[in-house]
Amino acid sequence: MNENLAVKTGKRKTAVARVFLRQGDGKIIINGKSIDKYFPGEIFSIIVRKPLEVTDNLSNYNIKINVKGGGYSGQAGACQHGIARVLAFYDTSNRAALKSNGFLTRDSRMVERKKYGRRGARRRFQFSKR
Repeated sequence: MNENLAVKTGKRKTAVARVFLRQGDGKIIINGKSIDKYFPGEIFSIIVRKPLEVTDNLSNYNIKINVKGGGYSGQAGACQHGIARVLAFYDTSNRAALKSNGFLTRDSRMVERKKYGRRGARRRFQFSKR
């Protein structure tokens, strides 16, 4: 049975991804499905694989990810952040390449909360003079 080399967490918006790094041939499994079957478009797969491409580790490790919360974009970003963190933790020589490409920084942009007296976060109700 495959043993985990490292486990790290990635976050983006409201999505949280737990990433398990294992020795292998480059398979990425997300919530029990292959990456191509889990995400609807190819762009999300590209986003998730970016840290592996930057560090030339596309075919060195198998990665298992449990992700929950958010939508596809947030989940893809959380997976990318988690993979970058686990690669930097397992092999410190990867850290410089990941840091320079901005993969280790958590994207802190969140949805602004709705305020009372407004239709959304900032949108006002329509004004009626009469």
